[in-house]
Amino acid sequence: MPQSIRRSSVGPTSWRLPVLPPPPHLVEQLVGEAVVCVCQQVTKGELESAFTAGATSIEALSAATGACSGCGQCRAAVGELITSKLKCRPSKLSPIEAIKQAKDGLDSEEDIYRLAATGDWKALSEDDKHRFKWHGLFFRKQTPGHFMLRLRMTNGFTTAEQFRVIADLSDEFGKGFVDITTRQQIQLRWFTLADVPEIWRRLAAVGLHSKQTGMDNVRNVCGCPAAGLTENELLDASGVSKAFTDLFLGNREFTNLPRKFNVTITGCLENCCHPETQDIALVPARRSIGDTLREGFNVLVGGKQGSGGYEPARDLNVFVTPEEAPEVCAEIVRIFRDHGNREVRTKARLYFLLEERGVEWFRAELVRRLERELSYAGSDARQKGHSDHLGLHPQKLPIGWHGPALYYAGLLVPVGRITSTQLRGVADLAERYGTGRIRITTQQNVLIPDISEDKVSAFQQEPLLADLPLNPSPILRGLVACTGIDYCHMSLIDTKGQALAVARELERRTAGRKVLPLTIHWSGCSAGCGLHQTATIGLQGCRTRVGGKIVEAAHVCVNGATGPHARVATDLMYDVPCDQLADALEPLVRFAPRNT
Repeated sequence: MPQSIRRSSVGPTSWRLPVLPPPPHLVEQLVGEAVVCVCQQVTKGELESAFTAGATSIEALSAATGACSGCGQCRAAVGELITSKLKCRPSKLSPIEAIKQAKDGLDSEEDIYRLAATGDWKALSEDDKHRFKWHGLFFRKQTPGHFMLRLRMTNGFTTAEQFRVIADLSDEFGKGFVDITTRQQIQLRWFTLADVPEIWRRLAAVGLHSKQTGMDNVRNVCGCPAAGLTENELLDASGVSKAFTDLFLGNREFTNLPRKFNVTITGCLENCCHPETQDIALVPARRSIGDTLREGFNVLVGGKQGSGGYEPARDLNVFVTPEEAPEVCAEIVRIFRDHGNREVRTKARLYFLLEERGVEWFRAELVRRLERELSYAGSDARQKGHSDHLGLHPQKLPIGWHGPALYYAGLLVPVGRITSTQLRGVADLAERYGTGRIRITTQQNVLIPDISEDKVSAFQQEPLLADLPLNPSPILRGLVACTGIDYCHMSLIDTKGQALAVARELERRTAGRKVLPLTIHWSGCSAGCGLHQTATIGLQGCRTRVGGKIVEAAHVCVNGATGPHARVATDLMYDVPCDQLADALEPLVRFAPRNT
């Protein structure tokens, strides 16, 4: 029996052992007189009364009763009490939750095939449109009768063969281009519902699919695109990303989450894949375990972009080895599944659960579920600064390698839109100069590994590099843009078109000057898919009135960052018309005196 529970003796006196708070998993069994907060002598009954009066978070209960204001050891127990009370409270599910209760999203595959056989996209119900996203199939309001398919590419790994198939599908069923996303994926556009079975068949033949790339699933697991290639990594984490993906893909334990769930797993020391924006981020760290210094990951949780803006992920004070990491990630997702908000979609991300229950409760719940203690956080191995992996870089050589030196090449894809001709061109380069491997980056670019030293000079002369440059200008180099109004109903502006127009004008104005490194990120709305609040200069699309006419515009924020010293960008200007943005941004683009 927990030592803090008040008990009555046979005689006229009573006694208590006020040493430790009760273990969280026993809170539900305690009587109202049981002490939960030892420091302040707050009982379960007092906490329950405060909860009923409206104090439904740890912070609110602390303010109402004094609990958790001393040593803090009772936070996990108080969090569990909140959990038990919320389970008993009547709830009003959001409309999406009702859709999921009626049918699991994975069960909609047969509906896709049935409707594809008729080709009648107008027969889709609103429920169908939501459920089909479990299979990566998106109805687009801007292109009635045509759809988007989002492909899963764990860690951004792909091949020349896959690029060629994607190019063929885009030419045959689309309009000859695809979009690379900030989650290292490719989005196919403009096909019809009747095309879906054939597209899926041809994708499957080269090892590609679109399963669970939308809605309330664990989305594409991101990582360093140069994993296993760069010397500047603590460890190659791509195997961990794949092992975790294998755990949840097609597994119904993970197909009914409260909202989408983003994960990045990286061993790169150069902060190349914005892990602080993720629900789970595993970042490279070292820790002594016994007499051995182990390489692994520190665990960060609760980062996000939308639903109120960028909030950097928090340190869970946990270190995991590569062997432990997949199951620890899976259990974190399960906690979110069981305790996340299902009433209000805008409050259903992991961030809000951590706000409500506290990081200490979350860590204690993770330990309870794993039934073992977890190592505390190790030494963060990440360096200052940021790499985009563009340009030519010496490649880590395989053990036992006796051939020439190898290089990997990072090519810029302006704002992530790439034509089918360029896809085939990248595939050709990957096979002629490398081994057919290709990587996609979170900056919407591509890497080609395995280029032999004796082929580097010829590679640099390839005509394709005029369109997909190795060494773009600093203005273009850090340019990222979300889908934009052409294909996203939430966007308010043409992000990709405006981003390129403004960047080209800034390039012209800074020609001959040494521009300092910077990133310029565009998001079409507050959802933040372009990660604008993490950039040196961030732009969020909006509309404004000029001379009685509504025009495309942007709010401007500055000095955002991810990495060990993550920070949210500061708002600087609002409602700047897009045709005036070059004037507004030029003073922000710091540059050296003109070369003479």
